[in-house]
Amino acid sequence: MNESKPHLVRGLTTVSATGANIIDMVGVGPFITLPLIVSAMGGPQAMLGWLLGALLSLCDGCVWSEFGTAYPEAGGSYAYLKRLYGERGAGRVFSFLYAWQLLLSAPLSIASGCIGFSQYVTWFVPGASRPIFAATWLHIPVVFSGQTMIAMGGCVLALILLYRPIAHVGRVTRVLGMVVIGTLLLVILVGLTHFSAARAFSFPPNAFHLNGAFFLGLGAGLLVSAYDYWGYYNVCFLGAEVKNPERTIPRAVLGSIVIVGTLYLLMNISVLGVLPWQSMMETASHDAAARQYTMAVFMQTAFAAHPWAHTAASFVVILIAVASLASVFALLLGYSRIPYAAAQDGNFPAVFGRVHPRHRIPAVSLLTLGGVTMLLCFLRLQEVIASLVVIRIVFQFLMQGVATMLPKHRRERKAAGRFRMPLYPLPALIAIAGFLFILFSRKRFFAEMELAAAVAVSGLIVYFLRERWRKA
Repeated sequence: MNESKPHLVRGLTTVSATGANIIDMVGVGPFITLPLIVSAMGGPQAMLGWLLGALLSLCDGCVWSEFGTAYPEAGGSYAYLKRLYGERGAGRVFSFLYAWQLLLSAPLSIASGCIGFSQYVTWFVPGASRPIFAATWLHIPVVFSGQTMIAMGGCVLALILLYRPIAHVGRVTRVLGMVVIGTLLLVILVGLTHFSAARAFSFPPNAFHLNGAFFLGLGAGLLVSAYDYWGYYNVCFLGAEVKNPERTIPRAVLGSIVIVGTLYLLMNISVLGVLPWQSMMETASHDAAARQYTMAVFMQTAFAAHPWAHTAASFVVILIAVASLASVFALLLGYSRIPYAAAQDGNFPAVFGRVHPRHRIPAVSLLTLGGVTMLLCFLRLQEVIASLVVIRIVFQFLMQGVATMLPKHRRERKAAGRFRMPLYPLPALIAIAGFLFILFSRKRFFAEMELAAAVAVSGLIVYFLRERWRKA
């Protein structure tokens, strides 16, 4: 590397990297999806969804840890697919397709966090959700409201916090990580101090009867819990900015899963000990607005005998808003390194590979991703998220899982200084089976696969046209 040219620097410690994973994983997700998992599983056996989600994440985390220590580079999956499938052949195509789908899926994922942030802020300004302008373009609903401006403002704030050297970003990450963990601990503490075991474990008849309905519900619940766990790999996107990656990456990946999985399970039990699961199922089915404020209702129910119940609810709403903003911060941090890596490799326009001369961050990639995210804040994304999960499984998790069995990786995985998954290749096989189960248990599987196919076909057309133009 030419040292006179601005480049990324290794400034993230294990604590900062673990914090980046945790705030990416938590966000607003578990606070609003708990009723969805309870509804999908049909009762308090929803805790099984959290347990299996943690197991799936740990198995897949072993895959990420192996690749992260073997190729500690910017871009994570981009680098892994390129190197494992062949830098001059299929690997170059697969890595481009991964970066290509990210141009759609990453801003949508980040925008969903921005909208989650704005929805919680709307608790204090209810009129902000009233549409100023609404239309439908290409069958996609577009809405502009005060809530839209709050969502865009959240994205701008995250960009301001990220537009600084990576060591400073690490300090911000640690603070946000403490807020996120503190929010989960507060919910758990309130639930356990107002806990009713009879309410929490009132399983319906045949709750664990292994029939078709059980597995269909398990698939739906596992999809939601898997989405809530995703983010444990964020440190891998920052591989070129991590200190001692051979130790930091596995500790951050697997450690964040254990921490968050424990907190999710305790939160599930604590909330069900206060709110009856029957009412949560009804909320999940009929009232999206009430589902959004499940934790506020939880606080009001727990402190119903006190005059400050509404204040307690408002306090937890503020904490969850900060948690959702923290997830936007973490997503922008990790995803902005992927177009940068593709540009450095000559697989994306060179402008994305520019590094800020003083801050040593991929400034163009970061600002571009932030700008697209702000435009997507005009959309209603709830119906798109499931399709995005399917796209991510196809283009990232399954392709990486298969790559662990390729001859190239089998030869190289025993090199000194690398993390090696225990019981190889069993964790990778379990991860592949889990993701396939999520895919095929979807009711709209074929419709969602059409979107994945459209992304793949459009990406291949762009790739081969660009290659032809380069050769010409």
